Amino acid sequence: MKALLQRVSKASVSVAGEEVGKIGRGLVVLLGVANGDTEKDAQYLVPKIINLRIFTDAQDKFNLSALDVKGDLLLVSQFTLLADTRKGRRPSFVEAAPPEPAEALFNYAVGLARESGLKVATGRFQQHMQVEIHNDGPVTVMLDSRDKLG
Repeated sequence: MKALLQRVSKASVSVAGEEVGKIGRGLVVLLGVANGDTEKDAQYLVPKIINLRIFTDAQDKFNLSALDVKGDLLLVSQFTLLADTRKGRRPSFVEAAPPEPAEALFNYAVGLARESGLKVATGRFQQHMQVEIHNDGPVTVMLDSRDKLG
């Protein structure tokens, strides 16, 4: 499972012109589910996302997490994070999980995020979405559950 985090001042997601999710200061989390991912991958990533210290303190140092600043979260499914571009010019997405298990795992991750008490908004799974992101910094960080130790 891969998560691309973007620290934002605000963000929104729309489907067919309808705004379906909107947040203020916080994180946009583009989440890709890979073949073989399980609930354990989400159980590793979600706490990492909400506790990653990428918000600045009074000394302008990355010492605060989304939890510390009571930031919002906007989770958007994004299978293209699993793109394999090693061959040719067209990305392959064979590493991405099929839609049904991917949606179930995405929804599980959303549930874990909601347990944090932070405001959580989402896009719509397997829909063409317009995501408006006001990246703050810019600060963008990639997390991969396969990087976990142990």
